Amino acid sequence: MGVTTFTHDFSTPVAPSRMFKALITDSRALLPKLLPQFIKDVTLIQGNGEAGSIEQINFAEGSPFKYLKHRIEMVDNNNLLCNYTMIEGDPLGDKLESIAYEVKFEATSDGGSHCEMTSKYNTIGGYEVREEEIKEGNESSIGICKVVEKYLLENPQVYA
Repeated sequence: MGVTTFTHDFSTPVAPSRMFKALITDSRALLPKLLPQFIKDVTLIQGNGEAGSIEQINFAEGSPFKYLKHRIEMVDNNNLLCNYTMIEGDPLGDKLESIAYEVKFEATSDGGSHCEMTSKYNTIGGYEVREEEIKEGNESSIGICKVVEKYLLENPQVYA
């Protein structure tokens, strides 16, 4: 098994605590509401949403993927940090054992936030992940963040 690590980031005018709540602690409810064309539902299948919990994301009909499962490793609401691992599902294919993620939100001087996302791809055998292979996934992640950002900017009372 090999491990390949990629980091990408984005900035937003939305406060970090609001982005963290929307994208991390309340994502099971919010993302299917904002992105029904992509996400059918998100179900907590084990635990209460804290470390050790497992959630399943079921994708909408017509998606190239049916589902994926994440195990939540750690949620630090005070430091706006979350670690989780994709442990099962179509995006892993036959070349990836898992993908571990770390998501960290920090305040910026303008009242907004900066988010850094680190992904560790745990491969099967000698397979090596190339950056161009994960480009679509990264663009999808940023796209989700932009949809959430727009929603939060239009609804300043949400997660305030």
